[in-house]
Amino acid sequence: MKNRTLGNSHLDVSALGLGCMGMSSAYGPAGDKQAMIALIRAAHERGITLFDTAEAYGPFANEELVGEALAPIRDEVVISTKFGFDIDPQTGERGSGTNSRPAHIRAAVEGSLRRLRTDRIDLLFQHRVDPQVPIEDVAGAIKELIAQGKVKHYGLSEPSLQTVRRAHAVHPVAAVQNEYSLFWRGPEADMLPLVEELGIGFMPFSPLGAGFLTGKIDENTTFDPTDFRNSVPRFSPEARKANLALVDLVKIVAERKQATPAQIALAWLLAQKPWIVPIPGTTKLHRLEENLGAVDVALTRNDLHEIDVATSKIEIEGERLPEAALKMTGR
Repeated sequence: MKNRTLGNSHLDVSALGLGCMGMSSAYGPAGDKQAMIALIRAAHERGITLFDTAEAYGPFANEELVGEALAPIRDEVVISTKFGFDIDPQTGERGSGTNSRPAHIRAAVEGSLRRLRTDRIDLLFQHRVDPQVPIEDVAGAIKELIAQGKVKHYGLSEPSLQTVRRAHAVHPVAAVQNEYSLFWRGPEADMLPLVEELGIGFMPFSPLGAGFLTGKIDENTTFDPTDFRNSVPRFSPEARKANLALVDLVKIVAERKQATPAQIALAWLLAQKPWIVPIPGTTKLHRLEENLGAVDVALTRNDLHEIDVATSKIEIEGERLPEAALKMTGR
């Protein structure tokens, strides 16, 4: 496994991380706990050192899973987690919307430390920006936690450009975590230039387009009733049928490169910038190994140009998130 550094943070991680959310929530029923622990440890054995979770995944269940899995190898890995939703730190009961008041951040971090079985969080993200709390207050609270040694690095997820600048002025932001893939290229217009300017790393979530870019989903695919994709406009049967043009393109490149569509999608992200670290998730060992193969897929400048030209002619149908979730991004 090759390593990358997240911007100017000196935080070195594997070129691909592991997004752990789907092991506990969002994509249907949670996976078997012991099987997921084995998968996380298998990922580390294969060179992955970055593991991403959040208090909201469950809530709490995913942090507990990741904490148990990584406890024996804690000093060999980087754990990123997130705060920011209105979740009771003791009971896990969800409120409505966001909560990034400094007192709530401190309580959330104590809970995360306990569940993760650790004395420090390597990379702490604000999961969604709280419009009721100035970002300077949030960054100030994180700065204090860093001074106390409870947090090592500060990150932002789905922020606006102005929020990144304001936060970075209080304490250096190590990484921004936004959705980014061939299925959603929004960050290219403004966020990627900004983080490059400021020396901030970038961690794309849903790098496989929530599974769409694997080529295993079409308009006839049915999802579990609890799968979040049921409420995503981009995953309506009509949108999926229209968007298969993108998958067909990826498949053509994959065949030429003797790779899988998933590997091409990940290799494309890795080829964009050296400080980009995708965090694909999976609950299956063979998918994990397939994803890791992307690190060895070399896309030439000509390959990338051909992909850009071809994708520019494809109009993706459907919003990437439900309307309520979209309103919580870019603030």
